[in-house]
Order: sequence, then C-alpha cells, then structure tokens
Amino acid sequence: MALSRVCWARAALWGSAVAPGPLVTRRLQLGRSGPAWRAPRSSKLHLSPKADVKNLISYVVTKTRAINGSYHRFLGRHFPRFYALYTTFTKGIQMLWADGKKARRIKADMWKQNLKFHQLSYREMEHLRQFRRDITKCLFVGLISIPPFANYLVFLLMYLFPRQLLVKHFWTPKQQIDFLDVYHGLRRQSHSEVLTHLRRASTFVSHEKLRRHLTDLCTKVQSGTHPTAQDVLALRDCFSTYPLGFSQLQASQMRALSQAMLLTPYLPPPLLRRRLKSHTIVIHQLDRALAKLGIGQLTAQEVKSACYLRGLNSTHIADDRCRAWLGEWLHISCSLKEPELSLLLHSVVLLSTNYLETRR
Repeated sequence: MALSRVCWARAALWGSAVAPGPLVTRRLQLGRSGPAWRAPRSSKLHLSPKADVKNLISYVVTKTRAINGSYHRFLGRHFPRFYALYTTFTKGIQMLWADGKKARRIKADMWKQNLKFHQLSYREMEHLRQFRRDITKCLFVGLISIPPFANYLVFLLMYLFPRQLLVKHFWTPKQQIDFLDVYHGLRRQSHSEVLTHLRRASTFVSHEKLRRHLTDLCTKVQSGTHPTAQDVLALRDCFSTYPLGFSQLQASQMRALSQAMLLTPYLPPPLLRRRLKSHTIVIHQLDRALAKLGIGQLTAQEVKSACYLRGLNSTHIADDRCRAWLGEWLHISCSLKEPELSLLLHSVVLLSTNYLETRR
C-alpha cells in the first residue's frame, strides 16, 4: 500500500497521464498551498487606477492636439480664406467666454463686498459696460436663431453682415478699423444737426452773456475751430435748466444726440431721454474712476477705446494726441455735477467735430 502511494505521487509530480487518487490529490493541494509552492512575485510595479486614468487622459489630450494642429495646417494650406474665418471665429468664442468669466467674477465680488457700479475700478467698470453691450447683441442673434432651420440662415447673415450682427471679438483686424470708421461716419452725420439745435436753443437762454457765448461757440465749431475746455465749461449754467437741461430736450434733439452716441434713435421720447441720461451718467462715473487711476496708467489700446467711446475717431490719431484730447475731456467731465451732465453729452459733438482738422 505504501509503495503504491509513492508511485502515484511520483507520477503526479512528473506529469504522468495516470490520474492520482483522491487522497493523493488532496495532499498535493495542501502541499502547494504552503510557502514552498507559491509562485514568484513579478518584479514589475503596477500603477494605481488614478495614475492610469491620468496617463490615459494625458495621452488623449496630446493626440488630440497633434490632430488639431495637423487639421489647422491642412486648412491654412488648402483653404486660406476659410481658415482665416475659422480662426477668427474660434478666437472670438474664446475671448467672449473669457470676458463672460471675468464679468461673472466682478459681479460676484460686487455682491460679496456690497459694492455699487461706481465704486469699482475703472477697468472693471469699463469691462462690465462693454460686456453688457456685447452680450445684448449676442442675445439678439440667439433669439433670431430659435425658429427651426433659422440657424443656417443666421450663419449666412453673420457672414454677409458681420458689422451689424457680430461683436468685435469676431472681427478681423482690418474689419475692426473699417467698421469703427463706418460707425464714426454714422454718428458724424448728426453733428451738424446737434449744432443747429444748440444755435436755436441759444435764443431761449435768458442770460444775455451766456446766450452770446453759446452763439459764439456754435459759430466757432461750425467754422472749423476746436473749442477749449474753458470755452465749454463757461456754458455749464445753460445746460442745467431750460432750454438745454435733460428734462427740457426736444425729441429731435434727443434723436440727433442718440445717433451721436451710437444709440438707436428709433424709440419714444421718454425712453430716449432715459437712455441718454443713463448712458451719460455711466460715462461720467467712468471719467471719475479714470481720473483717479490716471491716463498714464492706460495702454495705447485702452486710450483709443476711451476716446472712441466719448466721440473721437481715435483709430487714425497718434497716441499722444489721443491722451491730450482725453485729458481735456476729463477736465470738463470732472468739473461738472450731475444736473449739468447735459453739457457732457453735447461735448461729444463739441470736442470731436474739429479735433482732426485743427491738429493737422
């Protein structure tokens, strides 16, 4: 019996085809479970599941960037015009998204610190003001895209009319210059009408000296002379009461002033008056914040944008001239009180009409 067991065990160890008995099988299994039968551990280290996922994500991102770069090179080589539109659109989306995130952060800070709009810094105020105008234009495009299949028509319209339907983020550098010139040409068309209304209103000024000074100022501007800041500030009393105060402006005057401020003139007179006043107050608040910051702290692009907002076509004017003009504007704006802000509104025309001609 003992000899047969030894033979069966030897046959099992050397791979014999003879099946061992149940007792031998159980003993062999017990023997293998011990340390002598344990398989050697692999020397290769295994990463954690989180590390594997990070490596996979990194690999996918790298491959995606490589494919995207190849796709961009293909478009730029074979379809240059389409590639220019494509890059402008994608960069515009990125810039608009970044502006939205920044505006959201500013609004969150205002809510946390219980701040009003006029208590913000100049750059934060200007960012919020511009983002509101941009997002309003984008919302309009989104609304007309809601009907079924209208989005295809909207894409065609955006391609054909980028100035009217798109914000500056989606304009090419050449379009930005051209479109700003077009907009300034539109508001310049209203300058003569604004000056005509001022001359007519001068006959209703009760104070003789102010009436004569206002007439002389209109004559000077209409003849091509750029007025000084003192010439404008000398009339501040005329613009706080009848006939040139905000509450006394006629509908035709407000339509001309709205066009000069690049605001729609096709609204009822009460809405025109309210919009002009609120827009002028915002500019006055920006002026106070800018005076606190200092013009010297602004970049060249920020100076040009500030001048353009206040009526000057700064796209073709040197930086030093823009800063000099902006200094005159700030001197007038910071000298005025809220009841006199109608003068600041008219200064958009008075200070910008002849600045180019008299400085050449």
